[in-house]
Amino acid sequence: MGSNTLVTKTISLEEWGIKNSKINYQLPPAELQKISVASYDGKETANGTLAVNTGEFTGRSPMDRFIVRDEVTEDKVWWGNINIPFESDKFDALLHKVTSYLDGKDVFVRDAYACAHQDYRLNIRVINEYPWSNMFAYNMFLRPENEELENFSPEWTVINAPGFMAVPDQDGTRQHNFAILNFSRKIALIGGTGYTGEIKKGIFSALNFILPVYKNTLPMHCSANVGKDGSTAIFFGLSGTGKTTLSTDPDRALIGDDEHGWTSNNDVFNFEGGCYAKVINLDAEGEPEIYNAIKPGAILENVILNADKTVDFKDTSITQNTRVSYPIFHIDNIKKPSVGDNPKNIFFLTADAFGVLPPISKLTPGQAAYHFISGYTAKVAGTEAGITEPVPSFSACFGAPFMPLHPTKYAEMLSAKMKETGVNVWLVNTGWTGGPYGVGSRMKLKYTRAMITAAMDGSLEAANKDNYHVHSVFGVAQPRTCPNVPTDVLSPRATWKNDEGYYKTASKLTNAFRDNFKQFEDYASSEIMAGAPLKY
Repeated sequence: MGSNTLVTKTISLEEWGIKNSKINYQLPPAELQKISVASYDGKETANGTLAVNTGEFTGRSPMDRFIVRDEVTEDKVWWGNINIPFESDKFDALLHKVTSYLDGKDVFVRDAYACAHQDYRLNIRVINEYPWSNMFAYNMFLRPENEELENFSPEWTVINAPGFMAVPDQDGTRQHNFAILNFSRKIALIGGTGYTGEIKKGIFSALNFILPVYKNTLPMHCSANVGKDGSTAIFFGLSGTGKTTLSTDPDRALIGDDEHGWTSNNDVFNFEGGCYAKVINLDAEGEPEIYNAIKPGAILENVILNADKTVDFKDTSITQNTRVSYPIFHIDNIKKPSVGDNPKNIFFLTADAFGVLPPISKLTPGQAAYHFISGYTAKVAGTEAGITEPVPSFSACFGAPFMPLHPTKYAEMLSAKMKETGVNVWLVNTGWTGGPYGVGSRMKLKYTRAMITAAMDGSLEAANKDNYHVHSVFGVAQPRTCPNVPTDVLSPRATWKNDEGYYKTASKLTNAFRDNFKQFEDYASSEIMAGAPLKY
């Protein structure tokens, strides 16, 4: 778990040109919280949890994420508007400016690692301008024991300077903020943004290159848990689809909530040592594990406090993307170490705001690859300026912003894994039923949990084997019955009570799927193309 005691070891940052700074090395979370409150505008909630405001940026800035284009990356990275190239000499010059900016300031340094499986461990040194950013690194990365720190040798370095503002014309950036990966120098350089998610996503993006290219291991933007029988379940999904909520199950041990690897030996391991959950409309009754994890040691981001210092989880006046990070040991029921084996079920989660996808359906291997490459969810009215009705949103492999390789590379690895292990793959709509956003209602969490439980314990398959309804538009196998779920909930068409409106909206969504997939058609097999929604 890592010690929470003070470490007496001292380190030097002179190799980075940081010679005149006070180096606060490996401070425990309580000390970092104290400094954050005293000197860095942190606040404490009624129960003693640290709350911070990340400033101008309350989420990632995808157009300001770059990868240095050099001999390591030139022929491997899928270059484009997701993986934007950056010049090596520009990186070196910007790195020098950032470290010169940090020199003379108090800096907060943490040695940690990623990948819970010892065969894949990646040692990391994180250099932060702010103490709460360093506390985030404590929460989100894995924590070495004190004796491991004596001879700790970092392989990658994260340099994080939110207060440094780039000059685009001079530095080669798009604007003043940036997150740049350099695979030759093994550095993640982040500046101009206080959003802590850039720190963990930088290392996630690095592993999404390292693991498939060098380790024959599939990296996944997913959560995972394991049952008492040892069977692992994997949950893919974009933000807001329920990835953290649905994997945090009192009856199953949590492996992790966001980032995992699937090895050639069919082990599934967590990259991280913590969880980073959305807290918008968080409810103690509906999500007790996450709610109870918000205690001293956790960090709340961009929330509003009431007069009595309790948190108003409904207040989105700063952002819809309110967050909490906490070390994984804040959850009672966790897998130790964060490694599972024998994957039996994969769930693709989508919050379909059009309300036309079935609440759960079983996919063929071709359909699974198609939906994995598509990575569909929907944006709803009010989440972004100008959005007044549901808009389809596609993110390849359910994590395109973090995938340096072409999406079909990851899809091919997943398809091979599926066929090798015989894993069941399910598409789960955690979004709307009874009509689109604004007309229908959000699928009840208790029903989604019941469907997922039935899929995992085999009762869903037993009740529907050889009797699934093949959806006339999407072609997926839709169950006719499910334990603990009303039968009419299982048919999205029936919940609409308006067949014409349902099929018109479903057709609109299938066209969006097909238009999005045109960019992948030249790389996709006939089996994958056969997994597309039907023309209607």
